[in-house]
Amino acid sequence: MNLKIVNYGAGNIKSIQFAFQRLGYNAQLSNNADEIINAEKVIFPGVGEASSAMKMLKETGLDLLIPKLSQPVLGICLGMQLMCNYTEEGDTKGLGIFKTNVKRFSNGVKVPQMGWNTVENLKSDLFKNINEKDYMYLIHSYYAENCEEAIATSDYEIEYASALENGNFYGVQFHPEKSGTTGEQLLKNFLEL
Repeated sequence: MNLKIVNYGAGNIKSIQFAFQRLGYNAQLSNNADEIINAEKVIFPGVGEASSAMKMLKETGLDLLIPKLSQPVLGICLGMQLMCNYTEEGDTKGLGIFKTNVKRFSNGVKVPQMGWNTVENLKSDLFKNINEKDYMYLIHSYYAENCEEAIATSDYEIEYASALENGNFYGVQFHPEKSGTTGEQLLKNFLEL
């Protein structure tokens, strides 16, 4: 399978590559538009700060490319947040793929949320063979507001969208590559979409 990971300098890319290797697939890094357009599946990862990540996307033209992709695309963590309309982090306009905004957790809870949390209200083939209230691993200070495109929610101070879907675009706030067998199942489901 031709599997590409968008390489724009913001990601924990090695752990994602290892997760796909465990499933028997070689996910290659690329920031080449033709390679990404011709991939069967695209992973859009992200770790770091939203405004600088968006700046890197713009410098490479990937900000214009990603919303036009027609194959299944999976945004992970910051990748998912950048696919939203807007994020409070760095007052950053997103790619507008998901029609929701990203906000910061209040100071009333420990920020970042770090560790295991349940996923609930599962609504997509992305969650095939994953159960309500299964645990996924998260580390984030910002969350996507719950919306119609939510295909999973989690609760931390507030119920928020921990996974989103719009057409061929999917996003997960948690790190499937760090979420054990449940996360591995989600990646397998994505490959089978």
